[in-house]
Amino acid sequence: MTAKKRVAVLVSGRGSNMQALVEAAHAPDYPAEIALVISNRPDAPGLAWAKAQGILTLALDHKRYESREHFEGQLQSVLDLSKIDLVALAGFMRLMTASFVDRWRDRMINIHPSLLPAFKGLRTHEQALEAGVKISGCTVHFVRPEMDDGPIIGQAAVPVLASDTPETLAARVLAAEHRLYPRALALVARDQVQVDGSVVHIQDAVYAQFNQQQVLGSPSL
Repeated sequence: MTAKKRVAVLVSGRGSNMQALVEAAHAPDYPAEIALVISNRPDAPGLAWAKAQGILTLALDHKRYESREHFEGQLQSVLDLSKIDLVALAGFMRLMTASFVDRWRDRMINIHPSLLPAFKGLRTHEQALEAGVKISGCTVHFVRPEMDDGPIIGQAAVPVLASDTPETLAARVLAAEHRLYPRALALVARDQVQVDGSVVHIQDAVYAQFNQQQVLGSPSL
């Protein structure tokens, strides 16, 4: 039996996507284990939740470090000691330096609440509503030094309703995130993706199965 990939999840808040990954990893055939949860905010609710699940947790308060490089040096030491294979960002509100990102190239993934490359950064749902788009969604991608950039592993779409507010759209997209992220992590953990420049290639049969699992997460129009 192939050894499961050891995953560290980085959070800054409640970590609802982290919780989705942990719950998915309970399945015996899931190809990854959530070995460590780290937060840059000691009071992050996600840390308490993960600790209650018996997962090793660590708070690395970024305010206690003299520079971004100093913080990342400590983070890297912890990841090395924990023999981490993959890093999953789940609402981690810190930009990484290019050197740290390059060290984890194609081994660090992120989820963003829009259909990238549209609506990068913050206020994604406000941006979507202001632009008048009819479809929104979420994206899982490999991390690159630029914010919300990198080869796309998977996306899930949800319709934007005429009555939507940023809050109602956010709730619908978040439900899609909780379905998408565990499936995308599984693809990476099983080595079923290949990165060619800025494009992720997934074998046709695997990609078809992956797409069939994506559900349009919305009430009827």
